[in-house]
Amino acid sequence: MTTRPLTLDDISDLRAYERERDQFRRGVIAKKRVRRVSIGPVVTLTFESRTTVRFQVQEMARAERLATDAEVQHELDVYNRLLPGPGELSATLFLELTTEEQLREWLPRLVGVERSVVLVIGEGTGAVQVRSVPEDEHSSQLTRADVTSAVHYVRFPLTPVAAAALAGGPAALIVDHPQYPDGRPGVLLSDPLREALAGDVTPGAV
Repeated sequence: MTTRPLTLDDISDLRAYERERDQFRRGVIAKKRVRRVSIGPVVTLTFESRTTVRFQVQEMARAERLATDAEVQHELDVYNRLLPGPGELSATLFLELTTEEQLREWLPRLVGVERSVVLVIGEGTGAVQVRSVPEDEHSSQLTRADVTSAVHYVRFPLTPVAAAALAGGPAALIVDHPQYPDGRPGVLLSDPLREALAGDVTPGAV
């Protein structure tokens, strides 16, 4: 399926958003908790959905006090690119680096990490492996030859067979970057996350 892009009609104005924000924010935090996976010491992925992307747009509009349709539409044009396309999963990849020392160590070391995450669906010889693909426009802005970014936007293109297998489970995420040995053997996805991701590639995903 294709996740329906967000439009101006989906974005509450500032006063309306303030009224709904606390409840909406709690719901999104709960969803993100399920959709967040840490692999090794510094790599974390959060799988995006229409709800999580709407939250990002609403929070950006709130922080920047965006009041006109043109201003909000600009944010929609940026953030709609994070939504999964047909047969895809979409995720934000974070390098969880909090000190200058960590930045100096890991950003040169993990060049190419955006192409090094593998979703393994199933077990044994019948397992299907789906490698991460960076989102084109963001990648052109973030990728350099000698140092990577702390944030990447990636996709996992699933065939119908892989999508069906994901619904049946199990599934895991690994990072096979040569400079990140802690990315193997990876992390087994929880059943709630696997079911949410299976829903992302079937009708009715939110």
